[in-house]
Amino acid sequence: MSGTENLENKEMTFDPLIVEIANYTLDAEIESEEAYRIAQHVLLDSLGTGLLALRFPDCAKHLGPIVPGATLPGGARVPGTRYELDPVHAAFNIGCMIRWLDYNDTWLAAEWGHPSDNLGSIIALADYLSRTRLAEGKAPLYVKDVLTMSIKAHEIQGVLALENSLNRVGLDHVHLVKIASTAVATAMLGGSREEVCNALSNAWIDGASLRTYRHAPNTGSRKSWAAGDATSRAVRLALMAVGGEMGYASALSAKNWGFQDVLYQGKELTLGRSLGTYVMEHILFKISFPAEFHAQTAVECALELHPSVHHRLNEIDTITLTTHQSAIRIIDKKGPLHNPADRDHCLQYMVAIGLLFGTLTAEHYEEMVAKDPLIDAIREKMVVVEDEQYSKDYLDPDKRSIANAIQIHFKDGTSTEKVVCEYPNGHRRRRDEGLPKVIEKFEAHLLTRFPRKKTAEILKLSLDYERLIQLPFQEFMAHFII
Repeated sequence: MSGTENLENKEMTFDPLIVEIANYTLDAEIESEEAYRIAQHVLLDSLGTGLLALRFPDCAKHLGPIVPGATLPGGARVPGTRYELDPVHAAFNIGCMIRWLDYNDTWLAAEWGHPSDNLGSIIALADYLSRTRLAEGKAPLYVKDVLTMSIKAHEIQGVLALENSLNRVGLDHVHLVKIASTAVATAMLGGSREEVCNALSNAWIDGASLRTYRHAPNTGSRKSWAAGDATSRAVRLALMAVGGEMGYASALSAKNWGFQDVLYQGKELTLGRSLGTYVMEHILFKISFPAEFHAQTAVECALELHPSVHHRLNEIDTITLTTHQSAIRIIDKKGPLHNPADRDHCLQYMVAIGLLFGTLTAEHYEEMVAKDPLIDAIREKMVVVEDEQYSKDYLDPDKRSIANAIQIHFKDGTSTEKVVCEYPNGHRRRRDEGLPKVIEKFEAHLLTRFPRKKTAEILKLSLDYERLIQLPFQEFMAHFII
Protein backbone atom coordinates (compact mmCIF):
# COMPACT_ATOMS: atom_id res chain seq x y z
CA MET A 1 0.00 0.00 0.00
CA SER A 2 1.43 3.38 -1.01
CA GLY A 3 -0.63 5.53 1.40
CA THR A 4 0.05 6.06 5.08
CA GLU A 5 -3.48 5.04 6.11
CA ASN A 6 -6.10 2.61 4.92
CA LEU A 7 -8.63 5.23 3.81
CA GLU A 8 -11.91 4.09 2.31
CA ASN A 9 -12.20 5.25 -1.30
CA LYS A 10 -15.84 6.27 -1.63
CA GLU A 11 -18.02 8.76 -3.46
CA MET A 12 -17.94 12.19 -1.79
CA THR A 13 -19.63 15.53 -2.26
CA PHE A 14 -17.37 18.42 -3.23
CA ASP A 15 -15.69 20.46 -0.54
CA PRO A 16 -18.12 23.19 0.63
CA LEU A 17 -15.77 25.99 -0.45
CA ILE A 18 -15.69 24.67 -4.01
CA VAL A 19 -19.48 24.36 -4.06
CA GLU A 20 -19.97 27.88 -2.70
CA ILE A 21 -17.73 29.38 -5.37
CA ALA A 22 -19.50 27.40 -8.10
CA ASN A 23 -22.96 28.38 -6.84
CA TYR A 24 -22.01 32.06 -6.74
CA THR A 25 -20.49 31.97 -10.20
CA LEU A 26 -23.53 30.32 -11.77
CA ASP A 27 -26.40 31.77 -9.76
CA ALA A 28 -25.57 35.21 -8.38
CA GLU A 29 -27.49 38.10 -9.93
CA ILE A 30 -25.37 41.24 -9.89
CA GLU A 31 -27.60 44.19 -9.02
CA SER A 32 -25.06 46.74 -7.80
CA GLU A 33 -24.92 49.70 -10.17
CA GLU A 34 -21.77 50.87 -8.40
CA ALA A 35 -20.07 47.54 -9.08
CA TYR A 36 -20.90 47.74 -12.79
CA ARG A 37 -19.66 51.32 -13.09
CA ILE A 38 -16.40 50.44 -11.36
CA ALA A 39 -16.08 47.31 -13.53
CA GLN A 40 -16.37 49.56 -16.60
CA HIS A 41 -13.41 51.59 -15.34
CA VAL A 42 -11.48 48.42 -14.46
CA LEU A 43 -11.93 47.09 -18.00
CA LEU A 44 -10.75 50.32 -19.59
CA ASP A 45 -7.87 50.74 -17.14
CA SER A 46 -6.67 47.19 -17.74
CA LEU A 47 -6.83 47.47 -21.52
CA GLY A 48 -4.94 50.77 -21.40
CA THR A 49 -2.27 49.40 -19.10
CA GLY A 50 -1.85 46.43 -21.43
CA LEU A 51 -1.42 48.72 -24.43
CA LEU A 52 1.24 50.72 -22.62
CA ALA A 53 3.15 47.52 -21.87
CA LEU A 54 3.54 46.89 -25.61
CA ARG A 55 6.17 49.65 -25.64
CA PHE A 56 8.49 47.49 -23.55
CA PRO A 57 10.45 44.82 -25.45
CA ASP A 58 10.67 42.50 -22.45
CA CYS A 59 6.87 42.29 -22.48
CA ALA A 60 6.44 42.19 -26.26
CA LYS A 61 8.79 39.21 -26.56
CA HIS A 62 6.21 37.04 -24.75
CA LEU A 63 3.36 37.88 -27.13
CA GLY A 64 2.05 36.12 -30.19
CA PRO A 65 1.56 32.40 -30.87
CA ILE A 66 3.36 29.94 -28.62
CA VAL A 67 5.30 28.70 -31.65
CA PRO A 68 5.61 30.49 -35.02
CA GLY A 69 2.57 29.95 -37.18
CA ALA A 70 0.29 28.68 -34.39
CA THR A 71 -2.39 31.25 -35.10
CA LEU A 72 -6.14 30.72 -35.14
CA PRO A 73 -8.09 32.81 -37.65
CA GLY A 74 -11.36 33.75 -35.98
CA GLY A 75 -9.84 33.10 -32.57
CA ALA A 76 -9.23 35.43 -29.63
CA ARG A 77 -7.54 38.69 -30.54
CA VAL A 78 -4.78 40.36 -28.54
CA PRO A 79 -5.44 44.11 -28.06
CA GLY A 80 -2.98 46.44 -29.76
CA THR A 81 -1.73 43.71 -32.09
CA ARG A 82 -2.90 41.62 -35.06
CA TYR A 83 -2.57 38.31 -33.26
CA GLU A 84 -5.48 35.85 -33.36
CA LEU A 85 -4.84 32.93 -31.04
CA ASP A 86 -6.51 30.01 -29.34
CA PRO A 87 -8.15 31.26 -26.12
CA VAL A 88 -5.69 29.48 -23.84
CA HIS A 89 -2.64 31.24 -25.19
CA ALA A 90 -4.55 34.46 -25.85
CA ALA A 91 -5.31 34.53 -22.12
CA PHE A 92 -1.56 34.32 -21.43
CA ASN A 93 -0.88 37.16 -23.87
CA ILE A 94 -3.54 39.46 -22.48
CA GLY A 95 -2.81 38.60 -18.86
CA CYS A 96 0.88 39.23 -19.41
CA MET A 97 0.18 42.65 -20.96
CA ILE A 98 -2.17 43.75 -18.21
CA ARG A 99 0.21 42.83 -15.39
CA TRP A 100 3.58 43.64 -16.94
CA LEU A 101 4.02 47.19 -15.64
CA ASP A 102 2.42 46.60 -12.21
CA TYR A 103 -0.08 49.30 -13.13
CA ASN A 104 -3.48 47.56 -12.96
CA ASP A 105 -5.81 47.40 -9.98
CA THR A 106 -4.94 46.02 -6.55
CA TRP A 107 -6.57 44.24 -3.62
CA LEU A 108 -4.94 44.24 -0.18
CA ALA A 109 -5.92 41.91 2.65
CA ALA A 110 -4.34 38.88 4.36
CA GLU A 111 -3.30 38.01 0.80
CA TRP A 112 -2.47 40.58 -1.86
CA GLY A 113 -3.18 40.55 -5.54
CA HIS A 114 -4.57 42.17 -8.65
CA PRO A 115 -8.09 40.97 -9.49
CA SER A 116 -8.11 42.56 -12.95
CA ASP A 117 -5.50 39.91 -13.83
CA ASN A 118 -8.58 37.72 -14.41
CA LEU A 119 -9.44 39.82 -17.45
CA GLY A 120 -6.75 37.87 -19.30
CA SER A 121 -9.03 34.85 -19.32
CA ILE A 122 -12.32 36.75 -19.50
CA ILE A 123 -11.38 38.95 -22.49
CA ALA A 124 -9.75 36.12 -24.44
CA LEU A 125 -12.63 33.72 -23.91
CA ALA A 126 -15.33 36.33 -24.51
CA ASP A 127 -13.82 37.35 -27.86
CA TYR A 128 -13.32 33.73 -28.94
CA LEU A 129 -16.83 32.68 -27.90
CA SER A 130 -18.49 35.71 -29.47
CA ARG A 131 -16.74 35.23 -32.80
CA THR A 132 -17.46 31.49 -32.77
CA ARG A 133 -21.12 31.99 -31.91
CA LEU A 134 -21.58 34.53 -34.67
CA ALA A 135 -20.07 32.10 -37.17
CA GLU A 136 -22.65 29.53 -36.00
CA GLY A 137 -25.54 32.00 -36.23
CA LYS A 138 -25.88 32.34 -32.46
CA ALA A 139 -25.94 35.40 -30.19
CA PRO A 140 -22.55 36.70 -29.02
CA LEU A 141 -21.54 37.78 -25.55
CA TYR A 142 -21.99 41.46 -24.74
CA VAL A 143 -19.77 43.87 -22.87
CA LYS A 144 -22.15 43.64 -19.90
CA ASP A 145 -21.50 39.89 -19.75
CA VAL A 146 -17.79 40.64 -19.51
CA LEU A 147 -18.40 43.19 -16.74
CA THR A 148 -20.53 40.65 -14.86
CA MET A 149 -17.81 38.01 -15.01
CA SER A 150 -15.22 40.59 -14.03
CA ILE A 151 -17.26 41.47 -10.92
CA LYS A 152 -17.54 37.79 -10.02
CA ALA A 153 -13.85 37.05 -10.60
CA HIS A 154 -12.89 40.07 -8.49
CA GLU A 155 -15.19 38.84 -5.73
CA ILE A 156 -13.92 35.25 -5.71
CA GLN A 157 -10.25 36.25 -5.67
CA GLY A 158 -10.70 39.15 -3.27
CA VAL A 159 -12.88 37.39 -0.70
CA LEU A 160 -10.58 34.37 -0.68
CA ALA A 161 -7.77 36.84 0.01
CA LEU A 162 -9.46 38.38 3.05
CA GLU A 163 -8.43 35.66 5.51
CA ASN A 164 -6.27 33.18 3.57
CA SER A 165 -2.64 34.28 3.44
CA LEU A 166 -0.81 32.21 0.85
CA ASN A 167 2.26 34.44 1.23
CA ARG A 168 2.63 33.29 4.85
CA VAL A 169 3.35 29.78 3.60
CA GLY A 170 5.54 30.98 0.71
CA LEU A 171 2.95 30.61 -2.06
CA ASP A 172 2.10 33.19 -4.70
CA HIS A 173 -1.17 35.11 -4.89
CA VAL A 174 -1.67 34.31 -8.58
CA HIS A 175 -3.07 30.96 -7.46
CA LEU A 176 -6.21 32.87 -6.47
CA VAL A 177 -6.31 34.33 -9.98
CA LYS A 178 -6.30 30.80 -11.34
CA ILE A 179 -9.16 29.81 -9.01
CA ALA A 180 -11.32 32.82 -9.90
CA SER A 181 -10.60 32.59 -13.62
CA THR A 182 -11.32 28.86 -13.68
CA ALA A 183 -14.74 29.41 -12.13
CA VAL A 184 -15.84 32.19 -14.49
CA ALA A 185 -14.26 30.63 -17.58
CA THR A 186 -16.13 27.37 -17.04
CA ALA A 187 -19.38 29.29 -16.56
CA MET A 188 -18.74 31.32 -19.74
CA LEU A 189 -18.32 28.05 -21.63
CA GLY A 190 -21.77 26.94 -20.43
CA GLY A 191 -20.47 24.55 -17.82
CA SER A 192 -22.88 22.84 -15.46
CA ARG A 193 -22.56 23.06 -11.67
CA GLU A 194 -20.69 19.76 -11.63
CA GLU A 195 -18.38 20.90 -14.42
CA VAL A 196 -17.54 24.15 -12.59
CA CYS A 197 -16.76 22.10 -9.46
CA ASN A 198 -14.66 19.67 -11.51
CA ALA A 199 -12.65 22.50 -13.02
CA LEU A 200 -12.19 24.25 -9.65
CA SER A 201 -11.00 21.06 -8.00
CA ASN A 202 -8.33 20.64 -10.66
CA ALA A 203 -7.27 24.27 -10.22
CA TRP A 204 -6.76 23.71 -6.48
CA ILE A 205 -4.93 20.43 -7.13
CA ASP A 206 -2.50 22.25 -9.41
CA GLY A 207 -1.08 23.85 -6.30
CA ALA A 208 0.53 27.27 -6.34
CA SER A 209 3.82 28.67 -7.58
CA LEU A 210 6.39 29.80 -5.03
CA ARG A 211 6.77 33.51 -4.30
CA THR A 212 10.53 33.25 -4.69
CA TYR A 213 10.50 35.24 -7.95
CA ARG A 214 9.10 38.23 -6.04
CA HIS A 215 11.79 38.40 -3.37
CA ALA A 216 15.54 38.84 -3.01
CA PRO A 217 17.78 37.27 -4.12
CA ASN A 218 15.57 35.98 -6.96
CA THR A 219 13.31 38.90 -7.89
CA GLY A 220 12.69 38.74 -11.61
CA SER A 221 10.36 39.21 -14.55
CA ARG A 222 8.33 36.07 -13.89
CA LYS A 223 6.22 38.18 -11.55
CA SER A 224 5.09 40.10 -14.64
CA TRP A 225 3.90 37.04 -16.58
CA ALA A 226 2.78 34.85 -13.68
CA ALA A 227 -0.80 36.14 -13.86
CA GLY A 228 -0.95 35.45 -17.59
CA ASP A 229 0.21 31.93 -16.84
CA ALA A 230 -2.55 31.54 -14.23
CA THR A 231 -5.30 32.80 -16.54
CA SER A 232 -4.21 30.59 -19.42
CA ARG A 233 -4.18 27.54 -17.15
CA ALA A 234 -7.68 28.46 -15.98
CA VAL A 235 -9.02 28.53 -19.54
CA ARG A 236 -7.39 25.18 -20.25
CA LEU A 237 -8.93 23.57 -17.15
CA ALA A 238 -12.33 25.06 -18.02
CA LEU A 239 -12.20 23.65 -21.55
CA MET A 240 -11.21 20.25 -20.17
CA ALA A 241 -14.07 20.28 -17.67
CA VAL A 242 -16.78 21.07 -20.23
CA GLY A 243 -15.19 18.37 -22.38
CA GLY A 244 -15.98 15.81 -19.69
CA GLU A 245 -12.84 15.70 -17.54
CA MET A 246 -13.51 14.48 -14.01
CA GLY A 247 -13.03 16.40 -10.78
CA TYR A 248 -11.85 15.56 -7.26
CA ALA A 249 -14.37 16.12 -4.51
CA SER A 250 -12.00 16.58 -1.55
CA ALA A 251 -9.26 18.43 -3.41
CA LEU A 252 -8.99 20.82 -0.47
CA SER A 253 -9.76 18.68 2.55
CA ALA A 254 -8.38 15.20 1.76
CA LYS A 255 -6.24 14.06 4.69
CA ASN A 256 -2.51 14.08 3.81
CA TRP A 257 -3.08 14.71 0.10
CA GLY A 258 -5.40 17.73 -0.14
CA PHE A 259 -4.36 21.34 -0.69
CA GLN A 260 -4.90 22.27 2.96
CA ASP A 261 -2.66 19.54 4.42
CA VAL A 262 0.02 19.63 1.73
CA LEU A 263 0.37 23.36 1.10
CA TYR A 264 -1.55 25.27 3.77
CA GLN A 265 -0.12 23.82 6.98
CA GLY A 266 -3.32 21.92 7.75
CA LYS A 267 -5.37 25.09 8.10
CA GLU A 268 -8.87 25.34 6.64
CA LEU A 269 -9.43 27.70 3.73
CA THR A 270 -12.33 30.04 4.38
CA LEU A 271 -14.34 32.80 2.75
CA GLY A 272 -14.00 36.00 4.76
CA ARG A 273 -17.55 37.11 3.90
CA SER A 274 -20.46 36.10 1.71
CA LEU A 275 -19.80 36.48 -2.00
CA GLY A 276 -21.45 39.52 -3.53
CA THR A 277 -19.95 42.72 -5.01
CA TYR A 278 -17.78 43.96 -2.13
CA VAL A 279 -14.43 43.60 -3.86
CA MET A 280 -15.28 45.45 -7.07
CA GLU A 281 -16.87 48.26 -5.07
CA HIS A 282 -13.74 48.63 -2.92
CA ILE A 283 -11.03 47.89 -5.51
CA LEU A 284 -7.90 50.04 -5.53
CA PHE A 285 -6.91 51.69 -8.80
CA LYS A 286 -3.29 52.49 -9.57
CA ILE A 287 -3.65 55.93 -11.03
CA SER A 288 -0.68 58.18 -10.45
CA PHE A 289 2.25 55.85 -11.11
CA PRO A 290 3.19 52.21 -11.72
CA ALA A 291 4.38 51.10 -8.30
CA GLU A 292 3.70 48.20 -5.94
CA PHE A 293 0.57 49.36 -4.15
CA HIS A 294 1.91 49.34 -0.61
CA ALA A 295 4.22 52.16 -1.72
CA GLN A 296 1.63 54.33 -3.48
CA THR A 297 1.03 56.65 -0.53
CA ALA A 298 4.76 56.81 0.20
CA VAL A 299 5.40 58.04 -3.33
CA GLU A 300 2.60 60.60 -2.94
CA CYS A 301 4.42 61.84 0.17
CA ALA A 302 7.70 61.97 -1.75
CA LEU A 303 6.13 64.01 -4.54
CA GLU A 304 4.77 66.45 -1.98
CA LEU A 305 8.25 66.86 -0.48
CA HIS A 306 10.08 67.09 -3.83
CA PRO A 307 9.78 70.87 -4.38
CA SER A 308 11.32 71.69 -1.02
CA VAL A 309 14.07 69.04 -0.91
CA HIS A 310 15.23 68.19 -4.44
CA HIS A 311 17.85 70.95 -4.35
CA ARG A 312 19.03 69.85 -0.86
CA LEU A 313 19.54 66.12 -1.44
CA ASN A 314 23.23 66.29 -0.53
CA GLU A 315 22.32 67.90 2.79
CA ILE A 316 20.13 64.99 3.93
CA ASP A 317 21.22 63.06 7.02
CA THR A 318 18.41 60.51 7.32
CA ILE A 319 14.98 59.85 5.82
CA THR A 320 12.42 58.16 8.06
CA LEU A 321 9.85 56.08 6.21
CA THR A 322 6.97 55.14 8.50
CA THR A 323 4.86 52.35 7.09
CA HIS A 324 2.74 49.26 7.78
CA GLN A 325 3.72 45.64 8.30
CA SER A 326 2.76 44.35 4.84
CA ALA A 327 4.96 46.94 3.13
CA ILE A 328 7.88 45.87 5.31
CA ARG A 329 7.30 42.21 4.34
CA ILE A 330 7.17 42.87 0.61
CA ILE A 331 9.05 45.99 -0.45
CA ASP A 332 11.55 46.95 2.26
CA LYS A 333 14.76 46.27 0.34
CA LYS A 334 18.37 47.18 0.94
CA GLY A 335 21.39 46.49 -1.24
CA PRO A 336 21.71 46.09 -5.01
CA LEU A 337 18.63 45.99 -7.24
CA HIS A 338 19.21 43.96 -10.36
CA ASN A 339 16.34 44.65 -12.77
CA PRO A 340 13.08 46.60 -13.22
CA ALA A 341 11.11 43.89 -11.40
CA ASP A 342 13.42 44.33 -8.41
CA ARG A 343 13.14 48.12 -8.45
CA ASP A 344 9.34 48.43 -8.74
CA HIS A 345 9.08 46.33 -5.57
CA CYS A 346 11.52 48.40 -3.52
CA LEU A 347 9.97 51.02 -1.24
CA GLN A 348 13.22 52.94 -0.90
CA TYR A 349 13.86 53.05 -4.67
CA MET A 350 10.38 54.36 -5.46
CA VAL A 351 10.60 57.04 -2.76
CA ALA A 352 14.07 58.06 -3.95
CA ILE A 353 12.77 58.51 -7.51
CA GLY A 354 9.88 60.63 -6.23
CA LEU A 355 12.17 62.85 -4.17
CA LEU A 356 14.69 63.20 -6.99
CA PHE A 357 12.42 63.69 -10.01
CA GLY A 358 9.03 64.68 -8.62
CA THR A 359 7.36 61.93 -10.66
CA LEU A 360 7.51 58.17 -11.19
CA THR A 361 7.00 56.35 -14.51
CA ALA A 362 7.72 52.87 -15.81
CA GLU A 363 10.85 54.19 -17.49
CA HIS A 364 12.32 55.08 -14.08
CA TYR A 365 12.78 51.37 -13.36
CA GLU A 366 14.95 50.84 -16.42
CA GLU A 367 18.75 50.67 -16.31
CA MET A 368 19.32 54.06 -17.94
CA VAL A 369 17.79 55.76 -14.89
CA ALA A 370 18.76 53.23 -12.23
CA LYS A 371 22.48 53.63 -12.87
CA ASP A 372 22.38 57.17 -11.43
CA PRO A 373 24.48 56.83 -8.23
CA LEU A 374 22.43 59.50 -6.48
CA ILE A 375 19.45 57.11 -6.27
CA ASP A 376 21.35 54.56 -4.18
CA ALA A 377 22.93 57.34 -2.13
CA ILE A 378 19.43 58.53 -1.20
CA ARG A 379 18.29 54.95 -0.49
CA GLU A 380 21.15 54.44 1.96
CA LYS A 381 19.89 57.33 4.08
CA MET A 382 16.47 55.72 4.61
CA VAL A 383 15.25 54.11 7.81
CA VAL A 384 12.03 52.09 7.63
CA VAL A 385 9.88 51.80 10.75
CA GLU A 386 6.44 50.31 11.39
CA ASP A 387 3.54 52.25 12.87
CA GLU A 388 1.32 49.61 14.51
CA GLN A 389 -1.77 51.74 13.97
CA TYR A 390 -1.04 51.85 10.26
CA SER A 391 -0.87 48.04 10.29
CA LYS A 392 -4.19 47.78 12.14
CA ASP A 393 -5.95 50.24 9.84
CA TYR A 394 -4.66 48.31 6.82
CA LEU A 395 -6.73 45.29 7.92
CA ASP A 396 -9.73 47.21 9.28
CA PRO A 397 -12.61 46.44 6.83
CA ASP A 398 -14.07 49.91 7.41
CA LYS A 399 -10.78 51.66 6.59
CA ARG A 400 -8.53 49.49 4.40
CA SER A 401 -5.94 52.24 4.54
CA ILE A 402 -2.47 51.89 3.03
CA ALA A 403 -0.72 54.53 5.13
CA ASN A 404 2.82 55.81 4.76
CA ALA A 405 4.68 58.83 6.06
CA ILE A 406 8.03 60.47 5.30
CA GLN A 407 10.13 62.88 7.32
CA ILE A 408 13.53 64.14 6.14
CA HIS A 409 16.23 65.14 8.61
CA PHE A 410 19.09 67.37 7.44
CA LYS A 411 22.69 67.50 8.60
CA ASP A 412 22.19 70.97 10.11
CA GLY A 413 19.66 69.58 12.60
CA THR A 414 16.55 70.83 10.81
CA SER A 415 13.88 68.61 9.32
CA THR A 416 10.81 68.72 7.14
CA GLU A 417 7.37 68.15 8.55
CA LYS A 418 6.22 64.56 8.74
CA VAL A 419 4.14 64.16 5.58
CA VAL A 420 1.43 61.52 6.00
CA CYS A 421 -0.83 59.94 3.39
CA GLU A 422 -3.32 57.27 4.52
CA TYR A 423 -5.43 56.66 1.42
CA PRO A 424 -3.92 56.68 -2.07
CA ASN A 425 -5.51 58.22 -5.11
CA GLY A 426 -7.47 55.21 -6.37
CA HIS A 427 -8.95 54.25 -2.99
CA ARG A 428 -12.75 54.11 -2.63
CA ARG A 429 -12.54 57.08 -0.23
CA ARG A 430 -11.09 59.16 -3.09
CA ARG A 431 -13.39 57.95 -5.91
CA ASP A 432 -14.59 61.41 -6.94
CA GLU A 433 -10.98 62.47 -7.42
CA GLY A 434 -9.76 59.16 -8.82
CA LEU A 435 -12.24 57.99 -11.45
CA PRO A 436 -11.74 60.95 -13.82
CA LYS A 437 -8.01 60.30 -13.60
CA VAL A 438 -8.56 56.64 -14.50
CA ILE A 439 -10.08 57.90 -17.76
CA GLU A 440 -7.20 60.35 -18.30
CA LYS A 441 -4.79 57.46 -17.79
CA PHE A 442 -6.76 55.31 -20.27
CA GLU A 443 -6.67 58.03 -22.90
CA ALA A 444 -2.93 58.57 -22.44
CA HIS A 445 -2.28 54.87 -22.87
CA LEU A 446 -4.48 54.63 -25.97
CA LEU A 447 -2.37 57.36 -27.53
CA THR A 448 0.75 55.21 -27.14
CA ARG A 449 -0.75 52.78 -29.68
CA PHE A 450 -3.42 54.52 -31.74
CA PRO A 451 -3.75 57.81 -33.69
CA ARG A 452 -5.69 60.62 -32.05
CA LYS A 453 -8.78 60.11 -34.20
CA LYS A 454 -9.10 56.43 -33.33
CA THR A 455 -8.32 57.17 -29.68
CA ALA A 456 -11.16 59.69 -29.61
CA GLU A 457 -13.53 57.13 -31.14
CA ILE A 458 -12.60 54.48 -28.58
CA LEU A 459 -12.92 56.96 -25.75
CA LYS A 460 -16.36 58.16 -26.88
CA LEU A 461 -17.65 54.60 -27.12
CA SER A 462 -16.08 53.45 -23.86
CA LEU A 463 -17.53 56.30 -21.80
CA ASP A 464 -21.09 55.91 -23.12
CA TYR A 465 -22.05 53.34 -20.49
CA GLU A 466 -25.52 52.47 -21.79
CA ARG A 467 -24.26 52.00 -25.32
CA LEU A 468 -21.16 50.15 -24.15
CA ILE A 469 -22.88 47.45 -22.11
CA GLN A 470 -25.18 46.57 -25.03
CA LEU A 471 -22.32 46.22 -27.51
CA PRO A 472 -21.43 42.70 -28.74
CA PHE A 473 -18.03 42.02 -27.26
CA GLN A 474 -16.33 41.12 -30.52
CA GLU A 475 -17.32 44.56 -31.87
CA PHE A 476 -15.81 46.24 -28.82
CA MET A 477 -12.60 44.26 -29.25
CA ALA A 478 -12.37 45.20 -32.92
CA HIS A 479 -11.66 48.79 -31.89
CA PHE A 480 -8.41 47.69 -30.19
CA ILE A 481 -6.89 45.86 -33.14
CA ILE A 482 -4.23 47.63 -35.22
